[in-house]
Amino acid sequence: MFPMTVCDLSVKVRQKHIIGPINLTINEGGITVLMGPNGAGKTTLLKALHGIIRLANGQVTFATPAKTAQEQQSFVFQSPIMLRRSVLENLAYPLMINGQDKQSAMERARTWATKIGLSAHMDRPAPFLSGGEKQKIALARALITSPKLLFLDEPSASLDGAATVEIEALLSEAQSTGTTIIMSTHNIGQARRMASSVLFMKDGQIDAHSAANAFFDTPPTQDAQKFIAGDIVI
Repeated sequence: MFPMTVCDLSVKVRQKHIIGPINLTINEGGITVLMGPNGAGKTTLLKALHGIIRLANGQVTFATPAKTAQEQQSFVFQSPIMLRRSVLENLAYPLMINGQDKQSAMERARTWATKIGLSAHMDRPAPFLSGGEKQKIALARALITSPKLLFLDEPSASLDGAATVEIEALLSEAQSTGTTIIMSTHNIGQARRMASSVLFMKDGQIDAHSAANAFFDTPPTQDAQKFIAGDIVI
């Protein structure tokens, strides 16, 4: 499905310009980390790339037909959305809506529940679990179909250190087994640990796009330098 090509993309909300124009190419493999100050447009760009927000202009295209590309993607929101069902049923849901029979879907869901450390909670209602547990369920539910492309919006924004380590381990494993990841984060330490490339946004525009090592060693723009140094970017 790669490369993903973004041409003159822009988004407006109630006639207010939010992001764009953005031109961008994402190739297969690795973890692209999206960074920038609050209000830069990171979440909007993620949604636009995934096709869940209307574009005012431009397009996002893939090497495969649009329907095929959409079927090979997953998205995890910053605040995980749980179905009012058990942990197992949450995990099995995407497999079943893709046509997998219930027995095999539940077997795979059990494997993933164990993998994310929730084997003791398989039958518990997912909405009543902790924030970290919900985030792990949301991520496992996104990965259980083995997507080619995964979008994540601040996947560990409100998690403690232990939960963050678990989330990052799941992401690293997914990337190593063929899932291309595009994720936003405010955590510069996490970006240094996870990123293979960095997209830095400011005022709805791509201010910098480079390999992670180059971005952190020699920030390519003045605003990127300020952001990495912990200064306020206006």
